[in-house]
Amino acid sequence: MQTIPLVDVKAQYAPLIPELEARFREVLDSGQFIRGPHYWAFQEEAAAKLGVSRTIGVANGTDALVLVLDAMEIGPGDEVICPAFTFYATAESIARRGATPVFADVDPATLNVDLDDVAAKITPRTRALMPVHLFGRPAPMEELVKLGVPVVEDAAQAFGAPGVATLGAVSTFSFFPTKNLFCLGDGGLVATSDEALAGRVQMLSFHGSRDKTDFDFVGYNSRLDELQATFLRLFLTRVDEWNRGRREAAARYAELGLGELVELPHDEPAHIYHLFVCRSPERDSIRAALTEAGIASATYYTTPLHLQQALRFLGYEAGSLPETERVAQENFSVPLWPGIPAETQERVVDAVRSAVGALARR
Repeated sequence: MQTIPLVDVKAQYAPLIPELEARFREVLDSGQFIRGPHYWAFQEEAAAKLGVSRTIGVANGTDALVLVLDAMEIGPGDEVICPAFTFYATAESIARRGATPVFADVDPATLNVDLDDVAAKITPRTRALMPVHLFGRPAPMEELVKLGVPVVEDAAQAFGAPGVATLGAVSTFSFFPTKNLFCLGDGGLVATSDEALAGRVQMLSFHGSRDKTDFDFVGYNSRLDELQATFLRLFLTRVDEWNRGRREAAARYAELGLGELVELPHDEPAHIYHLFVCRSPERDSIRAALTEAGIASATYYTTPLHLQQALRFLGYEAGSLPETERVAQENFSVPLWPGIPAETQERVVDAVRSAVGALARR
């Protein structure tokens, strides 16, 4: 029986291979691999897509976060509030700048930051809020903005979700190959309508310079390369279609009865399902059964950031973020990608049903 992957990225780009090859040849023939015409064109097209005035293509999503915090002059003595149930890069970027990550608990219904906990943790040292649009579900931006602190949107998992990038001071994206909008390698993006901030990020990403002759800042070498930019220009024209496909696949899992067996992610119109993350107290047993049936699954952030060894110096103890720690023990994802066959999803649900039935008979 054929193994079912968690994500089939090739299924998305396979129909586009002839066009990708033509674009590769075009760049190869041009000899322009850094800051060529596709780099600048993609930035304009991405800005139009996101509804902002400027975007800056950078080397990866982590650099995007660090560059933004640097451009905002956030550093030692400053605090940035973020979730602990997210990928390490969120807090890593804050600590890399010498600032202090302050962790807020999550809303158990959405897995995004809990508004009340964020509000309670704002102090005079708080320079920014960094919510994560987790697994493709937008965080409660309208309410977060009302708290009166600049909001940096970590939108690595949510390119194309309605409203993302339009309310915060600035947003960042990753184009890692499994993301909703992806490239064929590493890539990232900063998006903002703050022209001064955009200009500073652009310079910081280019060694702190406008022209590689005069240097105004101690910067970085973090640029989206020309090949990835031309691939992204093509994929940008497909991202809405792909996001619709993700939502259709998510709805099918509900129709097939998966929600009768495990807790499904709560749906909302703006959720674009970067991943389809379920919850169950019997997670490990269910995942073992899926593995035996040749079906891939995954868990996320099982050691939340506040309990990671690298961040122990912050002083958090087990039990300090109870909802975060609970979801860390219960979450798991099942296969989902745009165009996943219905029969594949049926096989996944049948395997989960068999596992839950076996647990009930124990």
